[in-house]
Parts: sequence; structure tokens; C-alpha cells
Amino acid sequence: MAESDTDDPYAVVRGDDALRTLYEEHGDLGPERAADPFERLVVAVTNQSVSLESAAAVRERLRERVDFAPAGLRDADDATLRDAGLSDTKVRALNELAERYPDGIVHDDFADLSNDDVRAELGAVYGVGDWTANMFLLFALGRADVFPVGDLGVRKGMQTLYGHETRAEMRDYAETWAPYRSYATRYVWKAQGD
Repeated sequence: MAESDTDDPYAVVRGDDALRTLYEEHGDLGPERAADPFERLVVAVTNQSVSLESAAAVRERLRERVDFAPAGLRDADDATLRDAGLSDTKVRALNELAERYPDGIVHDDFADLSNDDVRAELGAVYGVGDWTANMFLLFALGRADVFPVGDLGVRKGMQTLYGHETRAEMRDYAETWAPYRSYATRYVWKAQGD
């Protein structure tokens, strides 16, 4: 990568033969800063370990019944959350998040934390692991350097694009995208039909 490209996160994508075509097809994709990080965290929890279609259906049912703000979750009884399609683990996670962040979350709450510190902070909540924390880093905080190898779509995309079979191979290859792994990840998802 040329010296002048070091501040351009898309130079990493355009510089990768496998990602360049996806960049040309989809344009600029990257991490996103959510207007409401707490709501985005609720979405990440509901999306855990289910297909995109199932997650969308559960989110729709949940939105019909509950406000995604901490007060709305605290006001909802567990049966309402379960009736929307949430597992007991997800119900407990949402309850704990609503208690932990009673006033919601703003970007400044995590501004001084590294990605690993954010993962540790969120991982202290029952039922919230690395996958959820990584989705929060990517789609709520808009962090530039996240590679969620625990995501099935990322692993399928890496296999499709590069033939990588193991997470170690995938992590090693993703090092070439640092410090803009989040940007490359968005195109990896597109490779498998995200």
C-alpha cells in the first residue's frame, strides 16, 4: 500500500484482488455508528445464533411489543420477551443490559475503551459473548479494526474468497487489512450473499 493510502480505509479493500471486485460492485461499505448504541446492542443480542431471516422476524415481533430502550425492556415482563421469540438466555441478557445501562448508551461511554476492553465490558453480561460485542463494535461504535471470525458469514466468505478453512488462517490473512479490518469484513460478508 502506498504511503498516501494509509489514511484511506478503502485502499486496503481495493488493494486486495478478491475484495476489489466486491468494492466495485457495492461501493463504500464500512463500520457504522448507530444513533442509539443501546438499541443496536439489543439488535445484536436478538441476532445471536439465528439466521438473518429468523432474527428479522424476532426483531419485528419484539418491536411490536417492547420499546428497545432500557426502561422499555425493564417494563416488559419475561413472558412478553419470550413470546416475541427470544430464548431464556437472550431474555436474561436483555434484562441485565437494561439494568447495567439504565440511561442507555452513548458513544462517549466507550470512547476510552479499546476493542478488547469493550468485549470484556459487554462479556460481563450473561449471554453476551464475542460475537455480540463484535457486532456492537462494528455497527454501534463504528470501530475501524474489527474482524469477527466467530461469525459464520465471515467464515463462509473467507472460504469462498480465499479457500481458508481454519479460523487461524482467516485471522492471519485478516492481519493484512489492519488497521481497517472492519471495512474488509463488510466485503467478506458480501462474498457469501450477505
